[in-house]
Amino acid sequence: MSTPQLPRGFGKQGGLDNLGGVFDLSTLRQPAVAIDPEELGYVVSSANLVSELLPASHDAVAIILCWSPRSPGAQSLIPMMRAFNRDDQTPEGDPTWIFGTVNVDAEPAVAKALQVQSVPLAIAIIQEQLVPLFESVPPAEQVRAVINKVLELAAKKGVGAAPLATEPTEAAIEPEEEAAMAALESGDFAAAKVAYQQWIAQSPSNSMAVLGLAQVELLLRIEGLDPAAVKASADGAPTNIKLAMQAADCDLAEGDFDAAAARLITTVKLTAGDERKAVREHLLALFTLIDSDDPRLTKARTQLASALF
Repeated sequence: MSTPQLPRGFGKQGGLDNLGGVFDLSTLRQPAVAIDPEELGYVVSSANLVSELLPASHDAVAIILCWSPRSPGAQSLIPMMRAFNRDDQTPEGDPTWIFGTVNVDAEPAVAKALQVQSVPLAIAIIQEQLVPLFESVPPAEQVRAVINKVLELAAKKGVGAAPLATEPTEAAIEPEEEAAMAALESGDFAAAKVAYQQWIAQSPSNSMAVLGLAQVELLLRIEGLDPAAVKASADGAPTNIKLAMQAADCDLAEGDFDAAAARLITTVKLTAGDERKAVREHLLALFTLIDSDDPRLTKARTQLASALF
């Protein structure tokens, strides 16, 4: 299957500066692996981001996955999102939205322009505006739901079309969800957190709201941190619970759940009382960002129970 072609000629070139310079993801530690080029969709580069992709976002939603060949979590999202992209077709058989990928190791300038701090990171581009969607690795049904909501919101702005309903009737978007998406679009993570909290208050069992809150809280915690420096400091002071929790957040944001869990379980073993409780609760919060069927989560829960009892 050929790489999907982008529409051309949609107005001014746009909106992202700083396509030069260096972006460092030096703390990703997994060995590189090969990815099937057919799964990568539209491969975003410094040569086509401004000249093609941004103009195209006036006509169709672009959903971009920022990944690294050294992050297994990020790699696992590529075939999943590509499959959703292939499923969403017009009557003529063309994709209804653009699926793009950015290998941040190969395209550090693009990673810098998109303000990528960790991988995986999914971003929607609508009329040249960036909307962060999710970090870490949500389960497939939640990724599907996020894509559907983005397409619905974009259609309201006149970009693309809403996805076809899979049921006779579809629930309306909750006001709190719209507020959260608007806050994310403007980069106001604190406001997005409030909106998600209000959404959960209205619908405590809504998995999208719970996941959204957990992701935004992670974004807020890692904002402004230097992952390499934080993890080096934590490695040198394993009983410092603040450093351990910050370093685990950085591990998870980079797609390394095993490292995040192992780090906090070690700290649980070395602490007691209120400190141990705080670390345990932080680890349980990270568990909510992982698919409940993921074997890594089962392993971590077993190890945590062993450390506690």
